[in-house]
Amino acid sequence: MFVLMKIRCFLEHNGKDSLLYAVDHPGAYTRGRSREEALLKMPAEIASWYLWQGLSVPEKAEAVIIYEKESSLAIADADSDAIFPEEKLPLTMAEYLGLKALALRSAEDFLSLYESIPDKKKSCLPERKSFYGKVPQTAEEMYLHTKSVNSYYFAEIGVDADNEGDILSCRKRAFDLLEEKEDFLKNPVIAGSYGEEWSLRKLLRRFVWHDRIHARAMQRMAEKTFGCCENIFKFNR
Repeated sequence: MFVLMKIRCFLEHNGKDSLLYAVDHPGAYTRGRSREEALLKMPAEIASWYLWQGLSVPEKAEAVIIYEKESSLAIADADSDAIFPEEKLPLTMAEYLGLKALALRSAEDFLSLYESIPDKKKSCLPERKSFYGKVPQTAEEMYLHTKSVNSYYFAEIGVDADNEGDILSCRKRAFDLLEEKEDFLKNPVIAGSYGEEWSLRKLLRRFVWHDRIHARAMQRMAEKTFGCCENIFKFNR
């Protein structure tokens, strides 16, 4: 007999497109032209998320929307300002260390994926633009874009980080700076850029989410361009 896992989800939509986040699985997400499409994709995304970490995949999973937010953002391009109610709560040290380990594991695996690409300046993808400008086409462009959010994300919670070195080393240094701040586990909600609310819990989730977006894009690009790619994040093909 199968044990059904209920995947608690946060839906962010703009009437045309939907972003669905798994509340209890940091960084796991789906996109769809409708909420139904996003919901149908979530069990496979959860399986991918478990496989990436070397964990047993749930026998059967069903996505359930528990929070919903209407947005005016470009959801189709993964423009998001969502913050979950849980992301406004204080952290214990054990919770923080677990979420930090996940964010660092994500950076490490993203770096490994990037290093596995045969030619980092080559891509067969056509040029495309999104809300933030030209969409990265090559592995190098995808990697530099993904690394560049380090200083931005940490600045939103008051940490003066940089993007020097590789994606793993700059993320590690930023966490070291964060941990020098007194009472950082209190997880205050901060009004950041463009009126968006940020917290440490949100930052920890956003790193994994952003890595997954661009790891998936890099994997697809490499398969189209070179016919091969190391499937480090265990995305479904």
